[in-house]
Amino acid sequence: MRSTEHDESRLPDVAADQHADHAGALEWVGMDGIELPLRCADGRGATVTAPARVSVQVNLVDPHARGIHMSRLYLTLERALGEQPVTPSGLCHLLHALVDSHAGLSTSARLRIEYRQMLKRAALVSANAGWKAYPVVIEASLIEGHFMLRLGCEVQYASTCPASAALSRQLNQQRFDGDFADSVPSHHAVRAWLGSERGMAATPHAQRSTARVCVKLAPGFDLPVAELVDAVEDALATPVQTAVKREDEQAFAKLNAENLMFCEDAARRIRAALDADKRIAGYRVRVAHHESLHPHDAVAVASRNFLP
Repeated sequence: MRSTEHDESRLPDVAADQHADHAGALEWVGMDGIELPLRCADGRGATVTAPARVSVQVNLVDPHARGIHMSRLYLTLERALGEQPVTPSGLCHLLHALVDSHAGLSTSARLRIEYRQMLKRAALVSANAGWKAYPVVIEASLIEGHFMLRLGCEVQYASTCPASAALSRQLNQQRFDGDFADSVPSHHAVRAWLGSERGMAATPHAQRSTARVCVKLAPGFDLPVAELVDAVEDALATPVQTAVKREDEQAFAKLNAENLMFCEDAARRIRAALDADKRIAGYRVRVAHHESLHPHDAVAVASRNFLP
């Protein structure tokens, strides 16, 4: 027989036993910043556990109820997220369970999961690889029986300014004209000049940049985080690197020269990649180039079928 000190039936339940002082339904009631372990795919076919912060709410449709049962939300989340890898179907079942735990009080539920996805990325040329942590946000809701899922990630990449590159090339031309104004240089002389410090009168400015992408998944589809990250990085072509030898750094410099881009170019590249994926019903893209020339950022936004 249980001790009476652990028998909840003997403890007062103010939320259930007392009516609200001011009657009225509430749109959302719940908790923010819950720390929980999350089971997720690692991008290589395995499942790992990552620390996550979770926000969860249900609506309160009974205008006279004093409050909801926070412990029911927490225990339902802890069981669901800690036991099975997160999937669209699993999140849908979880939201139904959250609503069912508040029968008579709630008809809708929503949650937000934030964590960092560790992915191993190969070097560009050398046989090395290293890890990167990508911030990920999962938003799921069940509103009057309608399930909606959004998946977001953040990707860092390098952006080299096309205008600055053109200005740098002009200065290189002007220096070449000055250095060889009185002669017709041989192939050997030009090659030696290009390999010297004189052969680089200016360099275009580049900066680390950030793409924040949030997609709304079409019903019935899954989109692993690793695949979304890959799609964004492939579209941009210049994601920041992890393990880097000299040959990797040279290859990265080459990629940057081949992919000069304004923030507008970056946003359009990502948009084209997302438009080509039938699993994506809508999206919002925000890119920010953290300018090395200015003390402010250059930003661009693109979206489709995506309401706040």
